[in-house]
Amino acid sequence: MQSSEISWLKQAQNGDTEAFARLVELYQKPVFNLCYRMLGDPAEAEDAAQETFLRAFRSLRRYDDNRPFGTWLLSIAAHYCIDKLRKQRMSTVSTDEVESYQLTDKRPGPESSLAQREEQQMVQALLLELNPIERAAVVMYYWYDYSYAEIGEALSLTESAVKSRLHRARRAMALKVLEQRDQEIALERARHGEQSPAY
Repeated sequence: MQSSEISWLKQAQNGDTEAFARLVELYQKPVFNLCYRMLGDPAEAEDAAQETFLRAFRSLRRYDDNRPFGTWLLSIAAHYCIDKLRKQRMSTVSTDEVESYQLTDKRPGPESSLAQREEQQMVQALLLELNPIERAAVVMYYWYDYSYAEIGEALSLTESAVKSRLHRARRAMALKVLEQRDQEIALERARHGEQSPAY
């Protein structure tokens, strides 16, 4: 943590709302992105991010200074999203109109932008098929580069449980990709088979 962040945190713990607002600005994007990856809907992610910061503010006095603030904050977001998903009983969310949120500022050309968008939507759709805990583990591991220990701490799991869940999630996502590609190939073959010769 940078010295300014430590200072804002201490001030916020003493009830300084302006200092907490600075922390919100600092962590708004990572918290929103985690919620978006978990919930698959920008509006729901926005609500979840707001709820995360509200819960964090209420629990600030109980925050353990030995733990990274970002990890603590993202664990609140992950648990909130997991609870929300359990209540919804994994209702299907359409990704057709989901706006893609980039972590980088690179501006690709129109063709690569479209391919990137399609790939992001496919990944998002695959994420939505995982159970909430596995989804959180995948997001924290691949989007935030969290270690097994950090994910375990955030999700109240052992390191071996984190590894196991990540392995299961990767396998499920890979199988789904293969299944989709098989369907696309079969569809393409059927389409070509139905076409009459061009002479």
